[in-house]
Amino acid sequence: MNLRRAGATVLACAAVAFLGGCGPAGSLDAAATDVPAAFAIDQDFPDPDVLLVGDTYYAYATNSLTANVQFATSTDLRSWEVQDGDVLPDLPDWADTGRTWAPEVTSGPDGTFLLYFTAADRASGLQCIGVASAASATGPFVATSTLPLICPTGEGGAIDAGAFVDADGSRWLLWKNDGNCCSLDTWLQLSPLSPDGRTLTGEPTRLIKQSEDWHGTAVEAPILIRHDDEYVLFYSANSYADDSYAMGFATAPTLQGPYTNGAEPLFSTESSGDRYLGPGGQDVVSPGPGQPGGDRIVVHSWDPAYVYRGMSVLQLDWVDGRPTVVPPA
Repeated sequence: MNLRRAGATVLACAAVAFLGGCGPAGSLDAAATDVPAAFAIDQDFPDPDVLLVGDTYYAYATNSLTANVQFATSTDLRSWEVQDGDVLPDLPDWADTGRTWAPEVTSGPDGTFLLYFTAADRASGLQCIGVASAASATGPFVATSTLPLICPTGEGGAIDAGAFVDADGSRWLLWKNDGNCCSLDTWLQLSPLSPDGRTLTGEPTRLIKQSEDWHGTAVEAPILIRHDDEYVLFYSANSYADDSYAMGFATAPTLQGPYTNGAEPLFSTESSGDRYLGPGGQDVVSPGPGQPGGDRIVVHSWDPAYVYRGMSVLQLDWVDGRPTVVPPA
């Protein structure tokens, strides 16, 4: 879920350059696409993560021009209000500003909240993962260590943390080694965490790497859930900067695998009829009590000019144990 951006114009690139630079524009001509679907959050809100606390949904996203971690709230997953402020107002000393990506917020075991974030490591210049805690879902989150939690410099660094708590209460963190920054393989990896979620307790397990034609040079943005008797790993693949970006899934009978990829992308520009351009950076959320419908999948995708990535909330159905994304008609 890299933040480097594709801009439609030089002006658009200049506006976001300090957030990580401008990537190539998407290959789809906006005038030639079908009418894009409306965004639930119609502004730049990439790499969304959603957490339900009480009767309020909190969505968190990659840094904006003014916040390290931006956030929004909703009571129904349909209407969202982007909030002022920053849930991570101060980065730890190891992290540089301007590249705080893909936040993941989860409930801690002691009533607190944990934020796993990707930031630029001053020492190596690579992206690495840190952890912060707060008493409230709105922060302010404060880093729990003066060092990154995960920073494999020999593998290109680490990005895209995803928290998972298994049925036995054990805590795990999914992440991607950022190998495509350096012509290396990208692996989705799984690391065991301490009961408080703040430190690692063992070596990572490699789950999958880029292996399908549609993956391109990268798999990233791992999210893991348990469905029936299987573990289902959701991920994004290919270039974030254009319409080749798409979502996939893999399943396994045990937590640490082996994982088997689905036969086709789960959701893509093509499968959406060009209504969602380069969809990815997903999270899965289940509605709270009294809310209609089943699981939802929250994604970002590009606006028709490829200037910003808005957020959408889509229905996630299950057919014969396999996930299916159902966009609105």
